[in-house]
Amino acid sequence: MIKINSRFFILLVIVLFFAFGCAHHKKLPSEPYLTIYAAHDDADSLFAKYAPWFLAYGYQKDYNRIGNPEARKDEDGKITIFVNSEIPVIYVLEQTFSTRRGSYTNLVYRVHFPRVPFSLIPFNLTAGKNVGLMVVITLDHQQNPLLVSTVHTCGCYLAIIPTTYLSRNAYPACWKEGPLKVYGEVLPSVLEFAEKEGSRLLVHLRPQVHRVMNLEVVDEKKIEASSSFRLVFSSLAPMEKLENLDANSDHVSFFYDTGLLRGHVKGSVKPLETVFLSLISLDPFVGADKAYDDPVKTGNLFYTSLKPWNRNKSNMWHFADFLEFWGWGL
Repeated sequence: MIKINSRFFILLVIVLFFAFGCAHHKKLPSEPYLTIYAAHDDADSLFAKYAPWFLAYGYQKDYNRIGNPEARKDEDGKITIFVNSEIPVIYVLEQTFSTRRGSYTNLVYRVHFPRVPFSLIPFNLTAGKNVGLMVVITLDHQQNPLLVSTVHTCGCYLAIIPTTYLSRNAYPACWKEGPLKVYGEVLPSVLEFAEKEGSRLLVHLRPQVHRVMNLEVVDEKKIEASSSFRLVFSSLAPMEKLENLDANSDHVSFFYDTGLLRGHVKGSVKPLETVFLSLISLDPFVGADKAYDDPVKTGNLFYTSLKPWNRNKSNMWHFADFLEFWGWGL
């Protein structure tokens, strides 16, 4: 009897996860113009050159806006961590790695939102605070973009998309032609980066849940000249600044540095994901957003597969092993 109930529960979780948490979407809101977050950096840096732009549908709602993680201390000395939706910041990190075929550079872009609001219809499985998203652009030794990887900072909803610079020999053996289906979203199977100046990756964000609902390479000048779009300029900041937030002269980390939640974003535990997915993932904090850093330092793996036996192999921090696990042959 226990075995039957366990199997039924796991099946129910899977049905809920795919049918409600991933695939059911509201109609996009009507807006007079669409808002795009565009990175702004005075320095002519590699980060600025490849920084993706983010199209935020439903910008009028604060939870759909890219913000800045901040800390606030009240009169009793209690510190609250939150994301200020009035100050958009894109956090960046450069990471190098090598494989048998060569050496590569990752440009990691991390953004955060105030929250995913609670909703029953559609059912927002990922409801919670201080949620984030990362876009990783993998360059070869000539600084050509080979791969674009998108993932939420909980390690979920991973997508790895090749560009036209990547040889077909490096694709996974099981690669299928046609659109890429990622838990209810449909993304392009390849991104065509033009060699001319002004090509920019545009990331379309689904309102409420901040899922990547489309990726495309656009012409900056055409976007800037169009009355259909409004640009909101966002600063670039080193990712290590997330470990040193100012709270009225005190400095605190965006992440827990001790205890069971070590390496997780403060305040980001997702109650619904804990209820529905902790059993099959064997992780009581599944869905909670994480630091993207060496697990020796954070005490927490940035795993991208829910299967417990794949936790180490799917750890995104060790990017060469991560790509091999997902079938890519760089």
